[in-house]
Amino acid sequence: MKKGMEEQIKMDRRLRVLGYGACALAGTLWGTGFYFGRLALNEMGVEHMVLYRFLFASLGMLPLVLANRSRFHLSGGELRTLLVAAALGVPIQFLLQFHGLTLTTVSHASLMVGAMPVMLAAAAALFARETLDRFGWVALCASTVGAGLVTLGGTRSTALHGQPTLVGDLLVIGSLFTALAWILLSKKLMETHSPPVVTAYTILSGTLMLVAVVAGSRLLSPLTHQAIEPMPFAHVSLTAWIALGISGLLCTATTTLLWNWGIHHVPASRAGVFLNIEPALGSWLGVQLLGEHLGPYAWVGGALILGAAVALTTRGHEPEPAVILE
Repeated sequence: MKKGMEEQIKMDRRLRVLGYGACALAGTLWGTGFYFGRLALNEMGVEHMVLYRFLFASLGMLPLVLANRSRFHLSGGELRTLLVAAALGVPIQFLLQFHGLTLTTVSHASLMVGAMPVMLAAAAALFARETLDRFGWVALCASTVGAGLVTLGGTRSTALHGQPTLVGDLLVIGSLFTALAWILLSKKLMETHSPPVVTAYTILSGTLMLVAVVAGSRLLSPLTHQAIEPMPFAHVSLTAWIALGISGLLCTATTTLLWNWGIHHVPASRAGVFLNIEPALGSWLGVQLLGEHLGPYAWVGGALILGAAVALTTRGHEPEPAVILE
């Protein structure tokens, strides 16, 4: 009896270590998403880059869907929730986010994503009836001030290549609010269905919506008189294809599965701190590899965002999301 309990304790400890490791690896891979996205954007527009990224992600999720197609059944209401979540989490969120990235820098975008853990805590308090104590609200206010400082660190022009702009920063912030709505809907579905399977079907549904958006804009171009660039393929460099493959297979499909598995073996409130690897690593990559520069306001704002997020998630009072797409 005692030996069996000891073996169970060792097993639980091993799974806990592996769970933290999975969450840490997911946060690290997420941190490279903006960087690889920027590499691909050098050779194609936002719509095509996002579409290619999710086509790669869908290839990674397809085996999971095929293995569970006979066991995944949704009611009418659940299907509507899944489709709304897919629309918010894939085409709307990512088109907003990467249109913003074309008008700002990787460093600015990554630092603003650091507000996500605190924003999720506020959303849980407002919409999921979860408590947020005084310390939590202080952290939330600090993070909001930080996002404002990062935004003020940009220029007001929308035409400066390689410089942060107000419009670009606001588009990235808008994508975060869209992500919040997607997470809340996904959490509702995952109360009764497997998180990895819900994620796989969401990514596949969202990818089909992206195909419809890209194809629709091309079909409507004669009516709107809007110039449509040809579908980039033959002249895309190997570097861009590698960046797209990494973005889809590693930064989207693999990270989501790692995160979902990890939080089943560790407290989600503790695992949430690993989300903060994303903005820190993304900003570092922008500065070190892309030659970007962060102004003093951005550094102070980024410190407030990351400090608030770390302080809140390490307290362990508020739950963190069960799934993240970027």
